[in-house]
Amino acid sequence: MNRVRLLPAALCLSAVCGLLAACQTVTEHVIPQAFGDWLREQRARVSPKSRLGEKLAYIARHWDGLQVFLVDSRVEMDSNAVENLARPIALNRKNALFAGHDEGAAAWARIASLIETAKLNRVEPYAWLKATLEAIAAGHPNSHIDDLLPFRPSSS
Repeated sequence: MNRVRLLPAALCLSAVCGLLAACQTVTEHVIPQAFGDWLREQRARVSPKSRLGEKLAYIARHWDGLQVFLVDSRVEMDSNAVENLARPIALNRKNALFAGHDEGAAAWARIASLIETAKLNRVEPYAWLKATLEAIAAGHPNSHIDDLLPFRPSSS
């Protein structure tokens, strides 16, 4: 019968932490340095007017952002998630162009922005709008109108 020898949990945790620290060191220092050296070498060899030269120049212009991505694992490589969240807000505002009058369009854009903000903050828009209008009708003070916004903790 084969016996499996188990390592103490503290030893395993220590090994994992050491491995993570080594990976972080490589990500923070070795990769950016090596890639930076390669980028400088390629930019010196390639014509800046060529398509490749333009792409290398683009990388060089965004070098600081790339460094943030490599150092902080929470940072996404692209902004697609943020852009996808913002798109409905922009579309709703654009729909206000067809409201028929400038004042009507401005009012629609404000309401649409509030509704989309509620959605982004996981607040059910109809319930929030109903509660907000009822609070205003019941005499909610104008000096505390910000308390009714859909991203406030007290919002429902």
